[in-house]
Amino acid sequence: MTVPSKPALLVERSPLNPILSRDDVPYQVETVHNAGVARYDGRIVMLFRSHLRSGRSIIGKAVSEDGFRFTVDPEPFMRPSEQDGFFEYEAYGVEDPRICCIDGEYLITYSAYSRHGVRIGLAKTRDFKSVERTAMISQADMRNVVIFPQRFDGRYARLDRPHSEIDPWSIWLSWSPDLIHWGESEVVMKPVQYHWDESKIGPGATPIRTEHGWLSIYHGVFETMDGAVYRLGVALHDLSNPARVIAVSDEWILAPQDPWEITGYVHNVVFTCGAVETNDGGVIIYWGGADSVICAGTARLDDLVELCLSKGRAPL
Repeated sequence: MTVPSKPALLVERSPLNPILSRDDVPYQVETVHNAGVARYDGRIVMLFRSHLRSGRSIIGKAVSEDGFRFTVDPEPFMRPSEQDGFFEYEAYGVEDPRICCIDGEYLITYSAYSRHGVRIGLAKTRDFKSVERTAMISQADMRNVVIFPQRFDGRYARLDRPHSEIDPWSIWLSWSPDLIHWGESEVVMKPVQYHWDESKIGPGATPIRTEHGWLSIYHGVFETMDGAVYRLGVALHDLSNPARVIAVSDEWILAPQDPWEITGYVHNVVFTCGAVETNDGGVIIYWGGADSVICAGTARLDDLVELCLSKGRAPL
């Protein structure tokens, strides 16, 4: 009898995992997780979410030469704002940043929590030293907004996930002429019953352009008798019209496995907000482990695209 061999790992975990924890932060925080990343000035900049002992959340900044060894700034990068128009909607914290670079400007979308629910804020920076809040770009309740890193016929596009239990929590696409006013929204991906992501899905890292389409790394949730499990999957969007989803992989690419992903502030979670391409056709993916630490792993873009095309399912 021939025993089938195990397939090669799509995502190779870094031996340095977890690459960042609260012990690496020079100010008092209880967690470090869910980080957006971008290349800037020859280095990789990471904006990560942390909880304070008050329960409120802030965003810190760390920088790396190699993408795996990070040094954290001595002060947080973003705290809940005291600025008019933002103060009331960020009172409970700012979380889960994503970073998108267009024309040398880095757009940061983040979740803003308050007594009114969760909304999406947009901030901008050119140097990761100063940051300017631009607008609240959604009503409540909205989570997980990711902007595509190019315009389409002059318009911006984003993936978002309304915070709603009316229908299975799905991924939508919206358009904007100016990054502030968004509309023409349509649902583009839904969970599939009794699949690994049947409970809800949401956009994760900023999409990466490949010759076959925009590669989107997203999270999916499955409810078990022991609670929810968060995993990562991939989808492929059309290059000229990202509202058209070419394929969604029917298999996950990453699941909780290591002790710091299985046990922590929230058990059984891998959750991504960022990934960066490498010069050799690869990608470094960053994820929060159990809402407590940050981990990283590498994959080949061609392998992730092929998984969508060869083991795909309908997006809706």
